Amino acid sequence: MNYFKKLVLVISFITISSGLNAAEIKMAKANWDTGYFQAEIYKRGLEKLGYKVKDPQAIKPSVFYLAAAQGDLDLWVNGWFGTHDTYLEEARGKVKPVGYVMEKGGLQGYLVDKKTADKLNIKSVLDIKKHAKQFDADGDGKADMVACPPGWGCEKQITKHFAELKLGEFINPIQAEYSASMADALARYKNGKSVLFYTWTPNWTVGAFELGKDVVWIEVPYSQTKAVAVPNATKSKINMGFGADDIRPAANADFLKDNPKVEKFLKAASIPLADIAAQNMLMNNGEKSERDVAKHATAWIKENQSTFDGWIKAAQQ
Repeated sequence: MNYFKKLVLVISFITISSGLNAAEIKMAKANWDTGYFQAEIYKRGLEKLGYKVKDPQAIKPSVFYLAAAQGDLDLWVNGWFGTHDTYLEEARGKVKPVGYVMEKGGLQGYLVDKKTADKLNIKSVLDIKKHAKQFDADGDGKADMVACPPGWGCEKQITKHFAELKLGEFINPIQAEYSASMADALARYKNGKSVLFYTWTPNWTVGAFELGKDVVWIEVPYSQTKAVAVPNATKSKINMGFGADDIRPAANADFLKDNPKVEKFLKAASIPLADIAAQNMLMNNGEKSERDVAKHATAWIKENQSTFDGWIKAAQQ
């Protein structure tokens, strides 16, 4: 065999091998910025495994689960279960959760500023009825509450609260872009106004508003959920109106069958709640560009290198 033919064979082998090692993953991320950090860390891990991962597209849950069921997307790590359980049901087994970013890490509920809660003895969302004008920002006589944007899943639970407890009679849910609405609420609070809003953890909102000092959780006496012990609430035990969600990756079921390394990786990886909360506060303090999030992910991986390497090792076994 002459030199030229040998060279062609070597180049062909390298090309084929590279193609096998660089399978592409169509990854998405949630369109709430508090989920970007987790997505970036998991993306780095998948790339370390040899996959090519396009920059994840930020979309809402209702779009992700439909696209993943159709095979247009492979995975994301921003699933909230049970809030997203209905989306899984609609996907009819074509999308499944795998692994845990955080178990029971997703706390959700309604908060008011502590000064108003103490002054007016507000313990429950139903107590807002007597004091709706206190939270009225647009002059319509109803309390304004920053709520959950359509397509996130949490808006379905809020709708159930409004239906059962007749909250719509005295509360106006604001469903515009969440970060902008919360920025308005924070500005109102700093100007001495009362605020009422829905939020979840981890989220910058419970850093910008200090729990127990600036704001407190209030009860939502919804019949389908039970009272639990919650720090920084108006009572030692309150009904949050939401269950504590597991934050988990979710992926196209066929994709996982074809890529067992990815499934092993997703089962091995997780990120502590405190670390995500700390990164979310950096974003709230101005470090929120894509470059900043990438920098935060790089720093976290470096500080937790042995943990990160352990995920890769587990996936390769």
